Amino acid sequence: MTQINAYINFEGNCREVMTFYKECLGGELNMQTVEGSPIEAQCPAGIKHHILHASLMKDGLILMGSDMQEPGGFTKGNNIALSLNCSSDEEIKAFFSKLSEGGRISHNLMQSFWGATFGVLTDKYGIRWMLNYDKNQPA
Repeated sequence: MTQINAYINFEGNCREVMTFYKECLGGELNMQTVEGSPIEAQCPAGIKHHILHASLMKDGLILMGSDMQEPGGFTKGNNIALSLNCSSDEEIKAFFSKLSEGGRISHNLMQSFWGATFGVLTDKYGIRWMLNYDKNQPA
């Protein structure tokens, strides 16, 4: 099932903020650090304890976050993206193509280390989109 969720980028305090949201909203919080991830060797040693990806899940609620930054760095207020979890390879390609028209692609669609097709773009209205399709995800 295709789904849109909020994805928030933080300035090194993702663990603190997502823990706060868990205390407020409940649910299950999972966090992966840069250290021990497949991209650890590509990152500066100073960010090894930063959160690569966090997800807070409760019933139908999914809130995701990260300390990782877009090129150009962190801008408070512009650090939220819509994460579009797609249900097929055809769907992600069509959505990516249409949403990127007149916009800017910051990460082309490609196979990610977590096994999904993934890409990031900013549409012509300035909204950042993160598209993901995991063919092994249950429908």
